[in-house]
Amino acid sequence: MIRKQRTVFIFLLIILIFSGCVSLVEKTGQALDGSAFAEKQIALYRGENINVSVVENKNKEQSIIITIDNYPMLKIRGSYPLEDGEIQISSLEYLGSYVHGWNEYSMVMLGTGNLTLEGSSAAINITDIEQVQITNGRIHRYDTRITGNEALTALRNRNERIMALTEWMLSIEEGTPKGVSIKEFEKYWKPILLPEMVSRGQRPSGWRQKEDTFQRAESIRWNTGYTERVFPEELYPIRNSGTLLRDWEEALPWIYMEYEWQNIVELIK
Repeated sequence: MIRKQRTVFIFLLIILIFSGCVSLVEKTGQALDGSAFAEKQIALYRGENINVSVVENKNKEQSIIITIDNYPMLKIRGSYPLEDGEIQISSLEYLGSYVHGWNEYSMVMLGTGNLTLEGSSAAINITDIEQVQITNGRIHRYDTRITGNEALTALRNRNERIMALTEWMLSIEEGTPKGVSIKEFEKYWKPILLPEMVSRGQRPSGWRQKEDTFQRAESIRWNTGYTERVFPEELYPIRNSGTLLRDWEEALPWIYMEYEWQNIVELIK
């Protein structure tokens, strides 16, 4: 037992030394559950702003994984191309970390496209792609690891909240940034979504008015008057309860990914 624990420790230490932040989280999780050995990469191709990996499982079945330069939190998985280059998109795999843990999930996707692999280059054209449903996932929060149905329920609920939030964000046409980095995204949207969590100088003009009322949740006094002036009604309880703050702190890359989804689709068209 001691030897086994020592081996796992050394393996994780090697990962720590040679991996970046997202890669570290991913490989650590894979080392703990054994999935690191479920498939192996046998080829890597480079396209414009993307990489396409060909992976093989223990049954010698091959598939492809598409990663996008500016969105390291996601992988898009599909079938190995047929002779005419046709591929079927099957899933999206998300992994996003924050200070005290990370969220990861697999989501069924429907899509078709064409992929050409030649030399070390890849040319891809996804003609149709649609998110369907999260099918499994895990949540790591401090020393707690949540799996199974509990994780699935929590991830699906968070996904519904994020989809509602980003749908509203994207409906605001004037001045909203698109195709920006996650840092620029956070800098623009945090003062609007969570003015209580930024300095006074960063808050929107007129965010607090004389008749405003407040509601305490998550140790914060939320300005419910601001909530009602700015947000759609379905988001009132999410903001006023502090749930939006938890989503922002624990799933910022996820919110960013959904906000940028149309831009992501354009990169693989």
